[in-house]
Amino acid sequence: MITLQDALQKGKKVLKDNNIDNGEYDAWLLLAFCFELNRAAYLANPLKEIFQDDLDAYMDLIGKRSKHIPLQYITGEQEFMGLNFQVKEGVLIPRQDTEILVMEALKVSKDKEILDICSGSGCILLSLLKLGGARSGLGADISETALLVSRENAKKLGVTAEFIKSDIYSQIDKTYDIIVSNPPYIPTNIIPTLMEEVKEYEPTIALDGKEDGLYFYREICKGLKDHLNPGGYVFFEIGYDQGKAVMELLTEAGMSNICIIKDLAGLDRVVTGRWNEKKGEPFT
Repeated sequence: MITLQDALQKGKKVLKDNNIDNGEYDAWLLLAFCFELNRAAYLANPLKEIFQDDLDAYMDLIGKRSKHIPLQYITGEQEFMGLNFQVKEGVLIPRQDTEILVMEALKVSKDKEILDICSGSGCILLSLLKLGGARSGLGADISETALLVSRENAKKLGVTAEFIKSDIYSQIDKTYDIIVSNPPYIPTNIIPTLMEEVKEYEPTIALDGKEDGLYFYREICKGLKDHLNPGGYVFFEIGYDQGKAVMELLTEAGMSNICIIKDLAGLDRVVTGRWNEKKGEPFT
């Protein structure tokens, strides 16, 4: 007889033997995913018998995770801002850190038109439309895979949004009240030092910010005045050591009310700015 508990122990051992960070927790998450369980259901009957085919299916998922394939690519989903987003290989996995950007933009998003550059899975734009009462939104990305996934996420969430293939502003000819972006910002020479799950499986195109990590910020800032309405806002996610440099780029682009927002670890995570507002005016 094989039980749920037996399966979980087998999964934990395989992930431990393969040095998977948080392997015990991942083994549980994959068990819950495979058998459509929650914690209460498991604890109520851990000795529930399962079929060999069910065990094989679970161990197949464990085998994928043991190769450092990200959990989210195995399950095909990731929670972000309390919403469930589809993800797949070729699309950057939404991070909790990015919720900082969304929470800041939510303060001013009501009835606004939003442009999301490097939109990826659509998690930023769709969260703002779903939760913040924004009037409309356009997501721009050069990855066909990301565009397909973001459109599926919009449909799944019941949100109306347009996603187009555009190299930054190349296919965008109107102005917006808010521009948001979580662009690739990792310097090229740092990519090989990242966790195996990231450097081997997540799309390099969504990570690599070229030589100094600032390439996309420069390009986006160059076009801010042509694509941002007067009084409009810009929100960038940044690397922990890029705050000063991105603030300078926004200043050069004519933005004011520029400030850095820290994440829960106390590290610089978001830079915000506004066009055509008096210096010192509260950011509201």
